[in-house]
Amino acid sequence: MSILAFILILFVAMEHYYILILEMYLNESKSIQKNFGLELDFLKDERVKKMLANQGLYNGFLASGLMWSLTESGEFQFQIAIFFLICIICAAIYGSVTVSKKIFLLQGIPALMAFILLLLPLIIS
Repeated sequence: MSILAFILILFVAMEHYYILILEMYLNESKSIQKNFGLELDFLKDERVKKMLANQGLYNGFLASGLMWSLTESGEFQFQIAIFFLICIICAAIYGSVTVSKKIFLLQGIPALMAFILLLLPLIIS
């Protein structure tokens, strides 16, 4: 794995840990209100808090998978990274279609760039 791919995967993982923190622990924050376009009264509903926490947990799984890929080597590292990047890209595409195009720009593009950087040596050789 190239240094650039490593750094980009690390960035994507950190981004998803940040989303985990927002959705699980800061789910009434101004940032959540702004990013999701939701009102504070709505965010205070316990059902909404549970849904956000569930989403946050999934983002944590994605981030942890990417971090796991950074601890491995060889073909297994490549396979783990590709799998979790594809999961993130698919989620970003779905989010951009159902919620906001901004989701793909902020989450999908960095994951897609890391995906391409991982595949580039295979394409070039």
